[in-house]
Amino acid sequence: MSNEQVFTDANFDELVSKGVSLVDFWAPWCGPCKMQGPIVEKTAEKFEGKALVGKMNVDENPGAPMRYGVRAIPTLILFKDGKEVNRFTGLQQEGQLSEALNQLLGAN
Repeated sequence: MSNEQVFTDANFDELVSKGVSLVDFWAPWCGPCKMQGPIVEKTAEKFEGKALVGKMNVDENPGAPMRYGVRAIPTLILFKDGKEVNRFTGLQQEGQLSEALNQLLGAN
C-alpha cells in the first residue's frame, strides 16, 4: 500500500502547514505526469513518517495551483511549515527529489 497523500483544495493548507511536504501538481491527460507518478509513489514510500509526499490533480482542484502560479505540469513544489522552499518543473528523477527532501529534513 502506498504512503502517497492525495492533496485537494479542501485539505491542502492543513496538510502543508506543518513539517515537510512535496506536492506533485498533475493531470490525468499529461504524458510526463504519468511518468512522474510512479517516481512520486516511490518517494512517498521512502519518506514515510518523515515527510508528506503526494499528488494534486489540477483539473479537479484549481485553487491551490492558481495560488502558487502553477503554469506547467508536472510541477513539484516542496513546502516547509506552509511555505514554498523549492520548485521543480517537468519530469524529475527520484534521486533529485530525495536529495531535496533530505536537505530540507536535515539528513545527509
